[in-house]
Amino acid sequence: MAGHSHWANIQRTKGVADARRGRLFSKLSRYILIAARNGGGDPDANLKLRYAIDKARANSMPKENIERAIKKGTGELEGEALEELTYEGYGPGGVAVLAESLTDNRARTSGEVRKIFEKGGGKMGNPGAVAWMFDRKGLIVVDAALTDEESLLDLVADAGGDDVKNVGKVFEIVCDPSAFAAIQEALAGKGLKTTSAEFVQLAKSPIDISLEDAKRVVKLMEMLDEHDDVQNVYVNANLPEEALTATD
Repeated sequence: MAGHSHWANIQRTKGVADARRGRLFSKLSRYILIAARNGGGDPDANLKLRYAIDKARANSMPKENIERAIKKGTGELEGEALEELTYEGYGPGGVAVLAESLTDNRARTSGEVRKIFEKGGGKMGNPGAVAWMFDRKGLIVVDAALTDEESLLDLVADAGGDDVKNVGKVFEIVCDPSAFAAIQEALAGKGLKTTSAEFVQLAKSPIDISLEDAKRVVKLMEMLDEHDDVQNVYVNANLPEEALTATD
């Protein structure tokens, strides 16, 4: 799981540059829009919307942008006709790759994502090719300086969580989506602020690959992440920090 925290840090760093170009806010707006369209505009009754709003706030998205996206989703304002698509395929070293997207043009996005896979040394597969290798989970990150592992384990277990791991300077909490809200509330009750809280696709059995392949996988992930329609990218490989921090 360590790769998820490091990859999230890369995405947040990249997000600063994306925000200057309006790309990050556009992605966040789309996520809020689709969440509101599918589950309504009340974040208290729509967990996916609440998460989308929290993520937008964490990236300093203006309140008016958030409210406008919600209204587009509920139909109060005219919005885009978006659909959710997950592209599956393989990357360097035979790594399984999932790319979640929101698009208003399935044909265009599919063609462009396929080309990115090929350019990045991979190949896009058919629906269902690799999705079975992943589980949908809640991933909550807490600063390790705020608590100790034993206390956090007890708290998370009581709230229905699956696991807690110490990853460098943070704790990663993994849970079933149904326990996501309860764990957040339990953490808030103890005054433990989260670094991030999101739903992710976690590999059931992560594989080890060479450092060279890992660098190529990270490059493919970056290329996919830079596409305007791609929201999240996941792989089933253990990615060493040397690969995640490589600049070449």
